[in-house]
Amino acid sequence: MERSLSSRPDLRRAKGEPAIALALGGGGARGIAHIPVIEAFDEMGIRPVAIAGSSIGALMGAGMAAGMTGDEIRHHVLSTVGHRGEVLNRLWRMRPTSLAEAMASGFRFGQFNIERVLKAFMPEAVPVRFSDLIIPLKVIVTDYYGQTERVCEHGDLYRALAASCALPAFFTPVKIDGRVMIDGGIYNPVPFDHLRELADIVVAVDVVGGPDGDGRTIPNRIDSLFGASQLMMQSIISMKMKAGAPDILLRPDVGRYRVLDFLRAQELLAATEGAKGEMKRALAARIDQWKEGA
Repeated sequence: MERSLSSRPDLRRAKGEPAIALALGGGGARGIAHIPVIEAFDEMGIRPVAIAGSSIGALMGAGMAAGMTGDEIRHHVLSTVGHRGEVLNRLWRMRPTSLAEAMASGFRFGQFNIERVLKAFMPEAVPVRFSDLIIPLKVIVTDYYGQTERVCEHGDLYRALAASCALPAFFTPVKIDGRVMIDGGIYNPVPFDHLRELADIVVAVDVVGGPDGDGRTIPNRIDSLFGASQLMMQSIISMKMKAGAPDILLRPDVGRYRVLDFLRAQELLAATEGAKGEMKRALAARIDQWKEGA
């Protein structure tokens, strides 16, 4: 039987060093900005004692928790979702070959089966089950009818990741233990609150962003839909900050990128490269503060 994060012995920190946990937020393609942050951890030789993620943050967190470096995650993203030909090729390979298969896989017109999509695009390094991860991972999903969040940390990792990324209207919801689950970012966009009792320093990365424009132009239907979602999620984050902020909150400049701008991955990485240095400076300063007070 798999154990919860709080009971795992691998949460013990190295002697004289603070235990550091990392929360990666949701935001669709904007979550590509998590990669420079993961690279900052690599370059500082820091391995989080625990990771929590919502939506794209859960995917990036799963790669890190599986032992992938930021550079390896960068290469995988650029060679898959960042490459138009490869995206089309993988989507074509995952198509249902018959009506019976389409019905069995939960196909609905206008919606993708997120579980099939993940299997087509996830790196091989990410295991099927939570218990095979190197770093404990908390995946946040939203219970649609229960009107609450759920933290997945054991069992079927791919199903939990699929549920956390099940963006309404684009992907079909995912069932976990008979419950209907959707995008974890809907209820908890940056789940740093689930790491407070597990580490000395909690680091959070917010890639939700906000509506981008000149302040006068009326947004189109799609932009207004996603923009409203961003406003809602930022409101949730603000309330959570008042209840207890993380030790470090990094907000890369991702506002001008849309939630499905994965083909702009190279551009997005270049635009947010500064997040690596910002994270290294903030983390080094916070570690020094911790050591002075230890």
